[in-house]
Amino acid sequence: MKKCFFLFGAAVFLSATASFGQTSSNPNQPAKKIIKTDQAPLPVGPYSQGVLVDGFLFVAGQVGVNPQTRQLASQSFEAETDQVLKNLQAILKGAGMDFRHVVKATIYLKDMGQFAKVNEVYGKYFTVEPPARETVQVSSLPSNANVEISVIAAMH
Repeated sequence: MKKCFFLFGAAVFLSATASFGQTSSNPNQPAKKIIKTDQAPLPVGPYSQGVLVDGFLFVAGQVGVNPQTRQLASQSFEAETDQVLKNLQAILKGAGMDFRHVVKATIYLKDMGQFAKVNEVYGKYFTVEPPARETVQVSSLPSNANVEISVIAAMH
């Protein structure tokens, strides 16, 4: 018997006997590995940069903060977007993955008028078989950023 759950508009099907490779004593709790790297900005709250569960990596939204200077890359919108993608790349690398593993991306923009610019920079990182994606406009972002991107990646 399969159960269907809806998570942020995406259907997730689980077999009643699904296994998540548990290592804990609780067989209903999937084993998870926290991904942390100093090559991306460290979390400023109670969340992880990335969480790896059963071959899927869920990466927290990243803004264009340089992890060394802790400052927003503010030279241009393109420079900020490039830093966002470098931060994502560092977290993916920390899990032994790269952009080819990304299956889903969400882009948050303060100004949808920047859509063409974000696409130009984004396309330099996703050169073949780009992931599914949505882009939404929001009223504000952490660190007064103009763009934030989160991704889901899968081992294949």
